[in-house]
Amino acid sequence: MLRSMTTPQEAPLGPEDQKLITLARSTRARNGVPEGAAVRDETGRTYVAGSVALPSLNLTALRTAVAMAVASGATSLEAAAVVTSADAAAPDDLAAVRDLGGPGTPVLVAGPDAALRARTEA
Repeated sequence: MLRSMTTPQEAPLGPEDQKLITLARSTRARNGVPEGAAVRDETGRTYVAGSVALPSLNLTALRTAVAMAVASGATSLEAAAVVTSADAAAPDDLAAVRDLGGPGTPVLVAGPDAALRARTEA
């Protein structure tokens, strides 16, 4: 469920949120995948992932990053970011962020050029 969406120009990103976009963009470029994502847990640790496309397993970058956080012992998320050619995060991606971070967890969506396209809440 999409809780809110604001225009990217409403407020500048803080350095920690900008870091998430930078990490997601770097992963996307380095791995040559359609999406890159990064999440920050309750302790400030970041988890970065790209899309996974195997014959038996397909995961978006954001769901992969959430899974990596859970597998590493994270109990909550402070924020998430995805770099993609899409205009918005997919509902299933928002659900994964909400499952770990709770309702209202910020999700940043940026284009391949790192320009912020949307701010939503899981």
